[in-house]
Amino acid sequence: MNQKKYLLAIDAGTGSIRAVIFDTKGKQISVSQREWTHLEEEGVANSMSFDFVKNWMLVCRCIQESIRDAKINADDILALSATSMREGIVLYDANGKELWAVANVDARADKEVKFLKENYEGIEEEFYALSGQTFALGALPRIMWLKNNRPELYEKVESISMIGDWILAKLSGIIATDPSNGGTTGLFSLPKRSWDAEMATKVGLKDDIFTQVLEVGEVMGLVSEKAALETGLSKQTKVVMGGGDVQLGSAGLGVVKVGDVAVLGGSFWQQVVNIPKETAPPKDMGIRVNPHVISSLSQAEGITFFSGLVMRWFRDAFCDMEKLEAKERGIDVYTLLEEKAKEVPIGSYGILPIFSDSMKYGKWYHGAPSFLNLNIDANICNRASMFRSLEENAAIVSSINLERIKEFSGIGIQEIVFAGGASRGELWSQILADVTGYKVKIPKVTEATALGAAMAAGVGCGIYKDLVSAAKELVVWDKTFEPDMENKRIYDTIKVKWQKAYEAQLKLVDENITTSMWKAPGL
Repeated sequence: MNQKKYLLAIDAGTGSIRAVIFDTKGKQISVSQREWTHLEEEGVANSMSFDFVKNWMLVCRCIQESIRDAKINADDILALSATSMREGIVLYDANGKELWAVANVDARADKEVKFLKENYEGIEEEFYALSGQTFALGALPRIMWLKNNRPELYEKVESISMIGDWILAKLSGIIATDPSNGGTTGLFSLPKRSWDAEMATKVGLKDDIFTQVLEVGEVMGLVSEKAALETGLSKQTKVVMGGGDVQLGSAGLGVVKVGDVAVLGGSFWQQVVNIPKETAPPKDMGIRVNPHVISSLSQAEGITFFSGLVMRWFRDAFCDMEKLEAKERGIDVYTLLEEKAKEVPIGSYGILPIFSDSMKYGKWYHGAPSFLNLNIDANICNRASMFRSLEENAAIVSSINLERIKEFSGIGIQEIVFAGGASRGELWSQILADVTGYKVKIPKVTEATALGAAMAAGVGCGIYKDLVSAAKELVVWDKTFEPDMENKRIYDTIKVKWQKAYEAQLKLVDENITTSMWKAPGL
C-alpha cells in the first residue's frame, strides 16, 4: 500500500505565521498558527521592525506542531513553499546572515520619500511606469533610510529578499525571490519580471544587492541539515519558490487567466484583475500593478482601506446588544447584523459612510472617519441601517476601483470571485453583485493563500503541471449570486453622491478642520 504524500505551506501574514499541511488533493490536514507582532523601533516614528530571531523560532514551532497534529511522518512531505505579506523586506550580509528587516506597513521613510520626490523630479512617475509601484511602501526609501540612519549596517548589505523568501532561505540556505513578491519593492520591471538595478543606481544606492529571481513553483533545493534539526522536517523535502500573499491567494481561488477578477474581503479589501504582463500601468498612477504568480500575467490591484477593520470597530463600539442576542441564539454577531440589515431598503436611508477613498495610488490620503446624512428618526437611522451602509460602501468603493482598472487595461469583466471573511456574509455578497452588476462566485476554500502556496509546492515536486492546472483541479465553488440590475441603477446614483461627498470631506482635511484617517508616507 502506497504511503500518502503531503505538501507544506508556510503563510507569513502581517499578524501571524501559519504552517498548513495539505494532501495532494488540496484537503487541509493540519494547521498551526502563532501570532507575531512587529514593534516600533525606539525613537523611530512609524517604524515596524521585523524580529527575524524571535520570528524564526515561531516559524519552527508552527512547522513542528503542524507535523505533529497531522500525525504524519515528515519524510512524507514531498515539498514545501512559503507566501508572505508583501513589501516586507530582509537585508543580509555577505554570509547570508540577516542584518535588518521591516514588516509590510513600515512607514519610517517619509523624509526619504519627500527627498526623492523633491530632488529627482519625475523619478517616481518614471519608476512607476516600469514597476507599477509608488515610493510609499517601496524598498528604495527604506534602504535610503538605512543608509542615512544606520550607515554601519548599510555598508554590510550584500543581498535583499522578501519575508516569505527569508523563510525559504532559512530552510534551504538559498536566498532568492520571485516576481510577485519581489515586484512589490518597486525595484522590478513588470514586462521583464526581474530586478531593475538601474533604479538604485540613479538614486545613489547599492545596485549589486539583487538576488536571483525564480518563478513560483521552481525548486530551490532541499531542506538543509540545520533547518531539519530546527523544524523536524526531512532533508529530502523539496523547498520550492513561493510568492506574494495576494497573488498566491488568487491562484488558490482559481484567478489564473487574463480577465479573472477577485475581491478579497479581509481587514483591507483588495480588488485584483489579471492583465497581460505587457500592459503599461495607468498614466495617472491611480492603480497599483504587480507581477502575478502566473508568468504571463500582471495584476492590477485596487485597495479599499480598513473595510473589515471598520466593520469590527462598528461591532465593538455600537453593537453590545447584538452581541448578547447572538450569543443567546448561538450565531455569529455579523450573521445577526445581516439579518437586521436585510430589512433596510437599498441605500440605507441615504447614509453615506466616509472611510476609505477609492484608490489614488500616486497621491493618496483619506477623509476623517464619519457617517454623513444621518437621520434623527431612530426607526430609520439605527445600527441596522448604519451596518448596511458600511456593507454598501465597501462594495461601492470596490466597484470604482474595478471601473478604473477596466478603463486603463481594456479588460472586460464577466464575474467576480469573492473571498475572505466578508464573503461569508450572504447579504454582503449580494450587495457586491448588485453594486458592480457582475455575477459573484464564492469558493469553498477557506485557506486560499495557504492553498496557493501548497499549489506552488505541488508544482515543484511534479504533482501538478503548473499553477493553472492545480487551480483547475483544486478550486471548488460554494455559492453564486446574480446581480439585480434594477438595484444596480439605484447604486449607480448613490455612487455619484458618495464621490461628491468624499471630495468635500477631503477639503475639510486640507483646511485642518478634520484629521485624515490615513495618509501615504511623504504627503
